[in-house]
Amino acid sequence: MSEVTITPSTVVIGGTIAIDHVKTPDAEAAGLLGGSAAYAALAASFFSRPIELIGIIGHDFPQGHLDMLENRGISLTGVERSKNESFTWSGEYHANMNERTTHRVGLNVLEDWQVKVPAAAAASAIVVLANMSPDNQIEMLTQCGISNGSGVTSRFVIADTMDLWIEIANERLHDVLPSLDLFVLNEGEARELAGTSNLVRAGRVLLEKGPRHVVIKLGEFGAMLFSPGGELFRCSAWPLEAVADPTGAGDTFLGAMAGYLAAQGAPPYNTAALRQAIIQGSILASFTCEAFSTRRLESLAAGDLDQRISDFRQATDW
Repeated sequence: MSEVTITPSTVVIGGTIAIDHVKTPDAEAAGLLGGSAAYAALAASFFSRPIELIGIIGHDFPQGHLDMLENRGISLTGVERSKNESFTWSGEYHANMNERTTHRVGLNVLEDWQVKVPAAAAASAIVVLANMSPDNQIEMLTQCGISNGSGVTSRFVIADTMDLWIEIANERLHDVLPSLDLFVLNEGEARELAGTSNLVRAGRVLLEKGPRHVVIKLGEFGAMLFSPGGELFRCSAWPLEAVADPTGAGDTFLGAMAGYLAAQGAPPYNTAALRQAIIQGSILASFTCEAFSTRRLESLAAGDLDQRISDFRQATDW
């Protein structure tokens, strides 16, 4: 494993970049920007720039999506171009907008993808492993010069996962966990991976698996942060009157946390900073749900996020 010279307060985000087709009870849209890393990178750009994006796209990927990302200060140097077709996802949300049916997944360029991190991006202080296979996450850790369980305070590693990897790549996922400073997953995944229905117990069990901190996402009900020494923080979510498309909200949450932390300076980060990162991530994710794909984030005016943070503070003050 080669040595890297760390660049403080910079963020590299690796994961999927997709073309989505989404249907809801009220509308339908195709050719949308999707993928865990795309959402996370866009979210991080609200707080810190440049953001290094790592992923792969096919010949059919819309140029407009790439232009938008670059215009937001996201470097595409680490985005590999393939002659094959892009990764695609097609799904439909049901009436309550909490449940969805996946109609089609086209792995395409992801089938044999191996992560390739440019040297400059590998030196980033904050490394985000967005949703991708544990094998890809390990490839990215290795190329960023991060060894398993190294506990190096000059780097901060955040990772997400999904139920698929818990089911089919559980052992490899467990290999990733000791390298993480912050492990993020939703409540169903937390229960499955921890082997308990109680979320407080699940958070404690997941900490024992190696990550320094654990965040359990609760969807419209917020998030919970578990830290060493039994420390617990619970954040509610901004109440939305209507949800247009919740796709990517969790990835927005992930990226916003990384971007916010980067804006605070170099690692390490204390739990006070992590609490603030969770609040910022939760509020930015609420905007994602207000329109298809990244459209609401793209149209977000200066001051909109600050105003909702202020409203949230008033709504939760007791």
